[in-house]
This record gives sequence, structure tokens and C-alpha cells, in this order.
Amino acid sequence: MKTSIFYLLLLLSLSLAAQETAGLTNDFDFPDENGEYLPLSSQLKNLKPGDSIILQPGVYTGPYHITVPHVVIDGQGKVTISGMGNESVLYLEADHIKIKNIRLIHTGDSPDKIDAGVKVIKSDYCVVENCRIQDCLFGIDLFQSNHCLVAHNEISSIESKPMALKGDAIRLWYSTFNTVQNNYWHNVRDMVVWYSSENHFLYNKGIGNRYSIHFMYSHNNRIHKNQFYGNSVGIFLMYSELTIMTENTIEGSIGSTGMCLGLKETSSNQILNNRFIYSAYGIHFDVSPFVAEKVNTIQGNEIAFCNVGMLFHSDLEGNEITGNYLHNNLTQVYTRGKTANLNKFDHNYWDDYQGFDRDNDNIGDMPYKLYSYSEHLWSFNKNVKFFYGAPILAVLDFLERLAPFSKPKFVLKDKHPVYIWEEKEQ
Repeated sequence: MKTSIFYLLLLLSLSLAAQETAGLTNDFDFPDENGEYLPLSSQLKNLKPGDSIILQPGVYTGPYHITVPHVVIDGQGKVTISGMGNESVLYLEADHIKIKNIRLIHTGDSPDKIDAGVKVIKSDYCVVENCRIQDCLFGIDLFQSNHCLVAHNEISSIESKPMALKGDAIRLWYSTFNTVQNNYWHNVRDMVVWYSSENHFLYNKGIGNRYSIHFMYSHNNRIHKNQFYGNSVGIFLMYSELTIMTENTIEGSIGSTGMCLGLKETSSNQILNNRFIYSAYGIHFDVSPFVAEKVNTIQGNEIAFCNVGMLFHSDLEGNEITGNYLHNNLTQVYTRGKTANLNKFDHNYWDDYQGFDRDNDNIGDMPYKLYSYSEHLWSFNKNVKFFYGAPILAVLDFLERLAPFSKPKFVLKDKHPVYIWEEKEQ
């Protein structure tokens, strides 16, 4: 008899649970600071297309699966939803879902499951706006989702994890035509864009991460007016073509191999009017362009206060480097191959140019020629690099130029170097 009652109660509870799955599943109640329970299901159990719901203030628990399209869920900055350390917090599994003004915390820590504050799964035209995502392994995961907007969110990963084991702030996977703008991510591993084309990244800020944005097999993306500070790598384009990158500021890429922009086997990109400053490397070219006919245009950028302004990993040709402003770098351009002169250098400003401009046309009368002197030493002996930037190496460089005791390596020639008289006077 007792067994029959037990099974009857079990069936009844399962039946009630099934009735709660309209639009939002796995609902749990959580007491607020006054000890009162806030049943989220009572607000959303009858959710239907076209609804716009303002959640009651309080703390709720996840995970939640939102499966009704064309809905808006607004926390008005007074709602926290916790994943309770189990898995992702919110799953958006229908088109045209908008969530905003919600604090999302405490996901699971599984990188395999990509535990995230918000997972958008095969859903188009979704919006995640003005949310604060904290203590979540991953922030926002767009999986095969298109035409979405991710805007004005603050994202950080699990504080206790080392950098390499944290998740990504925003992750795009086979997702196109999305806009990621005005977000701020910090204390995360990377922000990644894989197999995802035709996306826009505008006015974002990333501080203290590993990669600010890492593109892999992702073409035709636009990167405009972002600010990335104190990361290991600012932007890295790997096997990704037709990128247009304009007016970004990347500063303080930390570590001995820190770089503002990395180009690996990538072609047909336009790198225009950016600032790459105070870093180990300004731009790192690694077998780029991958196809010589698909030119990379590097134009109008400021590259300053770097150990090396531009590093070329090989002798490949195909980069057009024009109208850039290089100053206060310890080494303007360095190549690990024989020369960088297979690329086109023209109308750049070099603060170490030693020529004149007698006809006052702001173009040097003689070409700018760069040779590698003391830099050639640490390419053979890495211990010499310990003294990089020290006065002793500057003296050695001067003596090498005055009376070379070894043949310097020719690096590049700029036929029309920009000459700024005011700079020379100072």
C-alpha cells in the first residue's frame, strides 16, 4: 500500500513539473533577503509570443530554458539569477528573445559544456543587453545564431581560476551578422570568433585578459573603435580574411611576446587608423598575407613606444604599409627572415629618419633605409635581449653604425618618408 502511494505521488509530481515547462523549464524558487520565496514560474509559466515581462525584484536560481519566441524579459537592474554552480544560467532557444537589465552569476565550471551566463542556441535576432555577468565561466555564447545584438554588458569570469582555465567573455561559433557593441569584459581568458563571418565589433573595452578578440577562420568582420588595455594580445587574426579594422586603441600588451595585432596566414585585410602603443610588439606578421596577391593594407596607424614596432616572421611579400606614424620604438621593424623589403613601405613617418626636406614638401629628400645592427646580436643569442633598451646596447648600436665590425642586415626602404619639421626641431 505504501509503495502504491509513493508511486502515485511520484507520478503526480512529474505531471505538475511537465505543466511548468511552457517557455521556461527547470524552475526553482530561491528566498530573498527577507526569507520570502520568489516563484519565477508564476511570472513566466504562461509566457506566450509577443509578451513583455518585467520581473519582480529578487534572486532566482537557474538554469532556465526560454523557448517562446518574440518575448522581452526585463529585470530593471533589480534581478539576480544564479546558476548555483551547476551549468549555464539562461538558455535562449527561440528567435527574437530579448533579455535585459539582469545580473547573472555563478555558472558551472565545465569548459566542455561551455557553461555560460547566457547561451543562445540556434536562435536568430536575439538581444542580450545591459546585463552584468559575474563569476560565470563563459559570458555569452552564440552558437549557430545570427543577427543577434550583444550590447552594454559587463562580463567577468570565475575569479578563482587561473587565466588559462577561465572562459571567454563572448564566444561566436558559426554565427553571422551579429553586432557586439559597447561591452566591457575583464578578468576573462579570451573573446573568440570562430567560423563566424559578417559580424561587427564596435566600441567595446577589454582589460586584463589574454586575447581581447581572437578570430579563427572568420572572414569579412568589422572591428571599429574598440579599446583594449593590458592584455597579452589585442587582436589576433588567424586564417581570417577581409577584415576591416579601424580606429581601435590597443595599449600595454603585456609579456615578452605581447602584441597589439597578430596576423597569421591571413590576407586581404585593411588595418586603418589604429593606435598600437606601449607593447612588446605593435604588429606581428606571421606568413601574412598567406597569398601574395591578396594584399594586406596597413595604413594610417600610430605604432609607438613598443619594443618592436613591426615584426616579420618570414620574407613573404604582399603587405602595403603606407602613411603610418612610427615613433619612440626601440626597434622600428625587425625580421626573422632575410628582409622585410619585399613588402611595400611608402610615405610612413619614422622618427629616426636622418635626412632632410629642403623643398619643404614634407617628404624626405632621401629614402629611409633601415638596417639591423645591434638587434642582429640578440637574434642569435637570446641572452643579449636581457639588455634590450639598456644604455650599453645603445652605445653598441652607435659604434656599429659608426664602424661596423659585422655586416648589418638590410631590413627595408621607404622611398618617400614623411618629414615633419616641428618634430625634428624638438
